[in-house]
Amino acid sequence: MVVKAGSARALILLLWLALVAALPGSGAVGGAGSAGPAALLDLPRIPWEGGSDYWKKFPVADAAGWSDPAFFPIVAWYNGISSNDEAQYDRSLGINTYIGMDAATPYSLFADNGMFWIGPPLNDTFTTSSRNWVGEFLDDEVDGRYSPQGGRAHLQELSDKAKADGRFAYTNYTQSVIAKDMADPDANAYVNDFTDVVSVDMYWYTVPFCSGSPYRENYLIPIPQPQCRTASSYGKTMQMLRQRDAADGKLQPLWQFVENLNGGPGDQPFTAEITPEQLEGAVMNSLIHEARGIVYFNQSLSGPCQGGSIFRQSQIEAGFCAADQVAAVKKIDSLIRDLAPVLNTQSFDYSFGGGLDTMLKQYNHSIYIFAMTDGASTPGPRTFTLPSGVRGRAVEVVGEGRSITASANGVFRDVLANENSFHVYRVDE
Repeated sequence: MVVKAGSARALILLLWLALVAALPGSGAVGGAGSAGPAALLDLPRIPWEGGSDYWKKFPVADAAGWSDPAFFPIVAWYNGISSNDEAQYDRSLGINTYIGMDAATPYSLFADNGMFWIGPPLNDTFTTSSRNWVGEFLDDEVDGRYSPQGGRAHLQELSDKAKADGRFAYTNYTQSVIAKDMADPDANAYVNDFTDVVSVDMYWYTVPFCSGSPYRENYLIPIPQPQCRTASSYGKTMQMLRQRDAADGKLQPLWQFVENLNGGPGDQPFTAEITPEQLEGAVMNSLIHEARGIVYFNQSLSGPCQGGSIFRQSQIEAGFCAADQVAAVKKIDSLIRDLAPVLNTQSFDYSFGGGLDTMLKQYNHSIYIFAMTDGASTPGPRTFTLPSGVRGRAVEVVGEGRSITASANGVFRDVLANENSFHVYRVDE
């Protein structure tokens, strides 16, 4: 919105800003100042589902704190907990939510450790008043196991039941819903008609698909084979899923699956294990493309390092073969936690130029630039120009212990050394 000086609207806006500035804030992120907009950037905003406020529609999730801007869902897919020590270990990695658990798991383990459960009630310790049971997981990969008509009927039945208890409904699909093989009306119905949160699992770095010969690319957004095993493919998954999600004119949060070791099916040849750098890059590119939650695929079904619960094995096995990948999970999750209030704001629709995947946000008296290469261009030096209206010239590289000085006209340069490299820049006003 552009506000012209001297207009009545400008006066109203200034009065509103003064009122907001007087309200108590939620604390600084990375050293930012008190609550209130950093600058009235004359830029459009992207369409979004509402960020943290979205969860206020679901009484149980709202009461559990999901509408707090400092909360960002980080989910472990199938990682059993049988003690407080195990739950606290997962918390140390940044995990705050689970999907998939042994039916004997008592509800108290979630409540006592500030962890959340998405799924059916596991046993009679789960009741309608169980606040840490925040959502219903409808089913997994229905699009790959049913005909479109049968899948819709199945999900409709599950969705009708789930939405009666004040919890959100979530499901996960295969890559079929973002490809052109499925008819648009069927794919759009899957994504839009049954859920309050939706995701797709496609493990670009580690599945055999990217090595196929001949390579068959048939997605809503082209993914050429040389770019298939790059972090940018995870971001394109978000873009394609959003394209489907927007078809009905309403938006819901999109979550992203990322393998924490190997996402290849156990009945297919082993391809690769994700490296720590690739893992972090896949998560970051997903965030840059507006992922509102991260789900870690926590199994490894082929290759030299296998397991049914990678996080738990990293806790109990000395010298575990996936220790470096789990350390990468902890590192990127720590950054997500620190930046959650920023990530939960509405991004600006702004481009920093070709060869880049970027996201621009504003929180308190700072702007934040999230940047990676776009997967198609050669990594290396990049030039950034700060948007008009940003007065600061000191550019902090968040979490890296260094800073850059932008020129008088707001230009600064940095290096993205690899396709999975990323930087987060903060500029204070």
